[in-house]
Amino acid sequence: MAKIILESTLTCPHCSHRKTESMPTDSCQYFYKCESCGRLLKPKPGDCCVFCSYGTMPCPPIQAGS
Repeated sequence: MAKIILESTLTCPHCSHRKTESMPTDSCQYFYKCESCGRLLKPKPGDCCVFCSYGTMPCPPIQAGS
């Protein structure tokens, strides 16, 4: 079984600000507020969370194949 990575760097699609965040292990994170421009990020259609849409790593449930 592959090791699940618990951190992902989110990139804001509006201002390109990047920040590494810890991901929740038991759920998906639907909203994320960019600390640079203040925009509220939501997942792209078909993605379960902001990490899957804007992060360097998908969320732990997706990594685990859940």
